[in-house]
Order: sequence, then structure tokens, then C-alpha cells
Amino acid sequence: MRVKRALISVWDKTGLDDFVKGLDKLGIEILSTGGTAEFIKALGVKVRDVSDYTGFPEIMDGRVKTLHPKIHGALLALRGKNEHMRQAEEHGIELIDMAVVNLYPFADTISKEGVTLEEAIEQIDIGGPSMLRSAAKNFKNVAVVSSPSIYGDVLRELEKNDCSLNNNTLLTLALDAFKKTSGYDSAILRYLKGQAGSVSAPSCGLFPEAMSKDFSKIQDLRYGENPHQKAAFYKDGSSTKLPSLTSARQLHGKELSFNNIIDLNAALELSSEFNEAAACIIKHATPCGVAAGEELKNVFIDALNCDRMSAFGGIIGLNRKVDEAVAIEIAEAGFLECIIAPGYDEKALKILTKKKNLRIIEAKRGEGSLAAGDLDLKQVSGGVLFQEKDKTDVRKKDLKVITKKRPTDSEVDSLYFAWKVVKHVKSNAIVLCKGKKTVGIGAGQMSRVDSALIAVRKAGKKAKGSVLASDAFFPKADSIEAVSRAGITSVIQPGGSLADREIIDAADKAGISMVFTGIRHFRH
Repeated sequence: MRVKRALISVWDKTGLDDFVKGLDKLGIEILSTGGTAEFIKALGVKVRDVSDYTGFPEIMDGRVKTLHPKIHGALLALRGKNEHMRQAEEHGIELIDMAVVNLYPFADTISKEGVTLEEAIEQIDIGGPSMLRSAAKNFKNVAVVSSPSIYGDVLRELEKNDCSLNNNTLLTLALDAFKKTSGYDSAILRYLKGQAGSVSAPSCGLFPEAMSKDFSKIQDLRYGENPHQKAAFYKDGSSTKLPSLTSARQLHGKELSFNNIIDLNAALELSSEFNEAAACIIKHATPCGVAAGEELKNVFIDALNCDRMSAFGGIIGLNRKVDEAVAIEIAEAGFLECIIAPGYDEKALKILTKKKNLRIIEAKRGEGSLAAGDLDLKQVSGGVLFQEKDKTDVRKKDLKVITKKRPTDSEVDSLYFAWKVVKHVKSNAIVLCKGKKTVGIGAGQMSRVDSALIAVRKAGKKAKGSVLASDAFFPKADSIEAVSRAGITSVIQPGGSLADREIIDAADKAGISMVFTGIRHFRH
């Protein structure tokens, strides 16, 4: 397909000067609009105003510029269809062979703090997506260039092939254009749904009849969970400037693996639960040690000491900037795969980068909520499950004491800490804590009593005097009987079992205090 005439209407003018000069040198006629036309004229390149071509001015503050039959007829006309060519000649439609269009920065606008609905609406592009879709629909006859990043490739092919583009290039360009318009519309839909105050599925359509997600590739990975599986890492288009792995920077170490990314995400989410300094160590997407307190160095040591054996080859999550003192402890802790934190001082980096294989990740905080949206998804064969993210929590004052013995104030603080941790442990989950540090974690067992026994075994002598959190209710009293022998003093659990009375009686008999939350935190 040979290009004789190009329509250029862009917001982002990156690289446009060289591209326009290249088109002009090839003798390609240029049509343009508004600010883009002024930009091209300033380059000394001849340009024809769209309003001169259509015979119709821009109106309504520029809202209507290219929405005209002489534009869309020129883009949609089938060159091999005689009736189309006859109608084009009859109505003075001059065929457009290339549309160079990018869109108003809607996503950037809504990511700014304090942006108003009116400001956001004005950044909803109408003419741009319309031209992209018209040109992309007619890709066999029209080249659609929707991104500055491909100007160079397109120009080189035009120069090489006497102003022509091959069919594979035309189809590739069309696919890129449809991807752009799809992602653009999805961003608008998400924003306007948020403005409508969507807070629940039944009333606001949190789960509409049709669901779409926009993903863009960040990188190919060496392999997936196992070496025989191919894998890649994609960014969710619904995330903006929120702290996440997609906005994180790798400062040191070899390329991240599929499993590294899963574990780093778990570390980021868990460490972000706490306002005070916190540290966690993750293995296979489950914590093997967590602690919180005033000094980052101390909480890292406490998290590590929970289960040093399991911590080998683990992922460290920290919610404070890493200083020299913490870096020294990490460097002396043995083999660890990765560390993720909001920052590192110069001395800390100097120490940590001596560990050749330690991946060092910086994920800045303070730019918004960790969750990039309200939905969590899990793929199953032939479909996808969507659910709201598990954000619901309980306040200390809402804990319901259901045993004769009441927990002390210090036990309540420890129970509340344990409750935050157990939310991130694979069910069936049991967490033992002393103060604000874990001493034993039992995870992922088919029987809750087995998880309890594992947590007690992991804790050893430290189990005595600790408190226990369970992510779901106890179906029988056997778990309480098992942990009471280990010296557990207090329990936090959702309640709601048919055996609640039996379990409360077992706790009373053992002199254990117990509180109900009324909330379950399963994590499959």
C-alpha cells in the first residue's frame, strides 16, 4: 500500500519533528489540525489545515474538529470498490492513506491529585479514537500510526519501499491501534464507575455482565514456576502511581524469576499492613517470620529468628528505608533471594550489593493505597474468578471476649498483630506471636489441628506464653487442647462454628482467654 497523503493529529508530539520532516522529504502531503498543524508549520514543513480541506471550522472549543464525512470517508473508503471511489469523487473526498494519531492524556490526568470530574471529562478524546478505529478498520488501505515509538520503523520502511508499507506492517499497526482504543475506553469506564461511587456488587455493578482487563507486557521471564514453563510479566492497565511491583525498580542482582515476583508481591503486601516499622520473610508466598516495632534492625532480627531454617533462600519485605545497621544484619543472615523496601541509603547499598545474587528491589510508598483496584482475580480452566480484595478488618474495640478469662492489654495488642499476619498465611493458617513478633507459623494444611501442631513445633519453647491467631473457626476442640499443652495464653479467631460452645469450654478449662472477630481470612 502506497502512502500519498497523511493526516496527523496528536497530543504527544515526541519524535514528531523528525517523522514529519521525513514524510515531507518523501513528498507525502500532510493534513493536520489545531496545535499539531502549528507545530508542523513551525518546522518549515508545508501542511494543509483540516478545516480548509473539509470546509468546516473547528467548533465548540475544539471538541469537534475531525468528525466529518470528508475525514472518515477518506479513511474508510475501500480503494478496490468502484462505488466507494465514485462516491468519494462525487463528494470531493480526497483519500487519506495514513492516520498518525495519539490521544488526549486521560490516564495521566486522572492520576493527578485533586483533579476534578470536569477536568477529567475534557480529556476524553472523541475524534482521536474515531480516526484510529476508522483507519484500523480499513487497514488494508490505510496505515494507522498510534504511537511515537514506531515512527522510526514506519519511516524507514517508507524510505526503503518507495513510500509503501507491506501487509504485515499494516495489520500490526491496526492491532496496536485497537489495543490503544480498548485500553483508553477501559480507563474511562473504570474512572467513571469510581465517580459513581461503586462500592458494592449488587447496587453498582462491581461485577458487570462482561469484564475486560488491559495488560501490557513488562518483560519476558526466563521461565515460569518450573524451567519447562514459559512465562512473562504484565502490568495491569488499571494501576497508576500506586506502589506495586510494576512500578518498582530493581537496583541490583540477576533477573527476577516468576516465583520471585509472586513472593515479592506477598512481601510487599504484608509489610504494608503496618504503620510502624515492620519486616517479613516470605517463602512460597507464605510468611515464615514477621515482626513490627520501633527499630527496623530489631524487627528484621525478630522476623528472621522466628524460623531461620525456613528463611533460607527467602524474600525479605521491609516497610522502611534500609540503613547501614539493617544492611549489616541482612548481609550476615545467610542466603536470601530478594529484598524489597521503599528505599536504601548509600551505605546500605554498598553493603548489600556485595552479595552478587541478592536481588534488591525499591518500591516507593506514600503514593496511594497498595491495592491497584477493588478486584482480585484467579484463573481456572476455561474462565476467571473475580472477587473483592480482602480489605475488611476488625478494630480492637470490636473484638468480642467470649471466655471467662479476659485477655490483658498486652495480649490484645499481640492478638491484633497476629490477626494482621494470619490474613497473609495460606489456610488453614495458625500464627503464634509474642508481643509483635511471630514465633511459630503453621500454614496450608488440610487439617487445622495439623497447622496448630506445626506452629507449636516451629515455636518450640517460645510457644509458652504466646498468643494464637486462626484465620477461620475451629471445627473441633482438639486444636485448643493441643495448643493449651504448649502454654498458649490467648486466642483470636472468627468464631461461628457449630462447636463454638465446646471450644469455649475447652479454653475456659485450660485457662485460655479467647476473642471472636466475626471475620474470616481464608487465603487459598
